[in-house]
Amino acid sequence: MLRNDQLEQWDRENFFHPSTHLAQFARGEAPNRVLRTAEGVFIEDRDGNKLLDGFAGLYCVNVGYGRQEIAEAIGEQAKELAYYHAYVGHGTEASITLSKMILDRAPKNMSKVYFGLGGSDANETNVKLIWYYNNILGRPEKKKIISRWRGYHGSGLVTGSLTGLELFHKKFDLPVEQVIHTDAPYYFRRENLDQTEAEFVAECVASLEALIEREGADTIAAFIGEPVLGTGGIVPPPAGYWEAIQAVLKKHDILLVADEVVTGFGRLGTMFGSEHYGIEPDLITIAKGLTSAYAPLSGSIVGDKMWKVLEQGTDENGPIGHGWTYSAHPIGAAAGVANLKLLDELNLVSNAGEVGAYLNKAMSDALAGHANVGDVRGEGMLCAVEFVKDKDSRTFFDAADKIGPQVSAKLLEQDKVIARAMPQGDILGFAPPFCLTREEADTVVAATVRAVKSVLG
Repeated sequence: MLRNDQLEQWDRENFFHPSTHLAQFARGEAPNRVLRTAEGVFIEDRDGNKLLDGFAGLYCVNVGYGRQEIAEAIGEQAKELAYYHAYVGHGTEASITLSKMILDRAPKNMSKVYFGLGGSDANETNVKLIWYYNNILGRPEKKKIISRWRGYHGSGLVTGSLTGLELFHKKFDLPVEQVIHTDAPYYFRRENLDQTEAEFVAECVASLEALIEREGADTIAAFIGEPVLGTGGIVPPPAGYWEAIQAVLKKHDILLVADEVVTGFGRLGTMFGSEHYGIEPDLITIAKGLTSAYAPLSGSIVGDKMWKVLEQGTDENGPIGHGWTYSAHPIGAAAGVANLKLLDELNLVSNAGEVGAYLNKAMSDALAGHANVGDVRGEGMLCAVEFVKDKDSRTFFDAADKIGPQVSAKLLEQDKVIARAMPQGDILGFAPPFCLTREEADTVVAATVRAVKSVLG
């Protein structure tokens, strides 16, 4: 379509896109897409292409696009009070109300909510609070954080270190020394194919115990993990994993951070992933689903045990020296209140569980028998298809073949369905909005089958 503007040129000349091959984009060798409008599970670009968004943006537009209730709440808040800070006891009706709504939905041992803007800054806050906590308790050496390989926890200096993906470390001088990594609970990629799930869990636990012994439990402050691995491959944990891991952490007095940026507020068919898997965290990281990405907002939910120590710290040292200019931004908070109301009114958490289960079963029924499909997995409104060169020997394709990106591109080209080619493996990921219908799930599955056939036969 001919256009009389220069948006595409300006895009390539001026806009620094995240997670992008910068040189190829600047040279015009990689595509760009300028989006214009959206409704339900569909987005539309300025060329009139209507696309079924099978990844809800970045697993974040949980209630679906075009929800006027949230837009109106944002507009009303902007007109009434667009901004005020949250320092030294200041609040707004929206930020106070949202805090209450979050804690009403969170696990019962949680006490307070600190607001930020994105998952990365929420996890930075978590690490600072963990370090502060141990300093107040007179344990200045207990500062290391254990994360997992293939976990995703952000792109900052500490949070990028917590992230266990090579792309986020390479040439950035990460990880920092306070962050150490243990095994991912990724049963499909186990080294010993003869292992049962229970044996694999025992190996993960033994590996964690060995790491703690090597480093010294008195140097380790916390363990951080996503209830379901997200960007590392959309990997639900094997049965018994979280129960066994928590037993180790409790034995060594190591705090547990549940990173629920992806799973929080309904993606697994339960309000929190912690509830889904019986996790009892000391801190919970929230973001994406908190506002369904209608406005930036994140949070650190602080548990009772930590909160008492934080109070003690301010009695001993004065006001806590942590804050962001945009903490508890009124517009983000207003979006969060409207979003959580919609989740309840439209029964979207239940729909995520029911239609998500339908999507996962349909995808498995359609593709599990394909010679190059090694695994179809998921939980709630999360689904992944992992491709292999040879199923029997579980031989993977060469990364240079880019099988996952090829299938994702073909899915978009042939049927205008958006899925995500996940990093570090030929994995096709799906995380649709919670309003997805069974008919739309059928569309996603049928389109995926056609894309796989086009690339792999």
